[in-house]
Amino acid sequence: MVMNLNFWKNKKVLLTGHTGFKGSWLSTWLKKLGAELIGISKDIPTVPSLFELAQVSQKMVSITGNINEIDDLEKIVSKYKPEIVIHMAAQSLVRKSYESPIDTFTTNVIGTANLLEVVKRIGGTRVFINVTSDKCYANTNQVNGFSEDSPMGGYDPYSSSKGCAELVTSAYRSSFFNPKEFECHKLSLSSVRAGNVIGGGDWSNDRLIPDIIRGISKNKSVDIRNLNSIRPWQFVLDALNGYLILAEKMWNNGKEFSEPWNFGPNENDCKTVEWVLENMSTKWNNMFTWTNDSKNNPHEDKILKLDCTKSHKRLGWNTKLNADETIQWTIDWYKEFFNKSNMKNVTENQIDKFLSK
Repeated sequence: MVMNLNFWKNKKVLLTGHTGFKGSWLSTWLKKLGAELIGISKDIPTVPSLFELAQVSQKMVSITGNINEIDDLEKIVSKYKPEIVIHMAAQSLVRKSYESPIDTFTTNVIGTANLLEVVKRIGGTRVFINVTSDKCYANTNQVNGFSEDSPMGGYDPYSSSKGCAELVTSAYRSSFFNPKEFECHKLSLSSVRAGNVIGGGDWSNDRLIPDIIRGISKNKSVDIRNLNSIRPWQFVLDALNGYLILAEKMWNNGKEFSEPWNFGPNENDCKTVEWVLENMSTKWNNMFTWTNDSKNNPHEDKILKLDCTKSHKRLGWNTKLNADETIQWTIDWYKEFFNKSNMKNVTENQIDKFLSK
């Protein structure tokens, strides 16, 4: 399916987590599409940040707030009455979840329940998309990709919290927003599970691409753990494109699309960490080196793949960039950053280039 570029014009959209890496890309895109955008985040999570570099706060309502505070959420939703809610706010790092498990569970589980409850109480929202994670599944390091009906689970607190967030979403869908009773409540509720999203503008801790960028900027070797781990790498705009196509489908035919959805790369784009390092190093003239971090690191799953057959068939969604192109586009963005380019223009130009593919 090709996105209807006119669909988002004047739609009132609430986006939580709008200051993060994916949230900043999606905010920029939604504004270009003409949405009336309201964002809520508790802070700007990194320095530098895509949010500040791309001047994301312009031409939108940007609110500092915490999804763990249900009364504050209720005031915001009551005031702005969003037609579409895209919930991205989260504690999104596996390693940090070992350090702060209570904060991780509170934000990712209770925060999700808070937002769903507020939307239920106030009414008027037609589409609610909860962005969880490919790590929500009970991972047995299986070779085949997880499908949407695979069991929820999670070894580490982050993965478990995302599995819990999926169960919260499922319970609200069954109990309050049941597709069988769609004519009564008029709200379509879905969850989306994307692969390992990469692209320009990510400076999060303990993520592969940001660690490489920090190594380049500081002229230091990069410590890499789990060189042989396989992940479903995909470009940030490919995942967001899936969310936007799904939202349009939910708006037009809510009860048919109110369910969970996977958005990941094709099987041959599920690559090892070492493959990404070697590919990126070759493309960037060997600008960085790495060493294998063999310390006793916390558990991380060795293999993670998604089965996206449902999204391909029912949404007509497919990735536009393969793994090789994804790395090239990511490098292109960071090179512009190091060249002190106007990153608002660079970011918007990549969106235009992506749409033209």
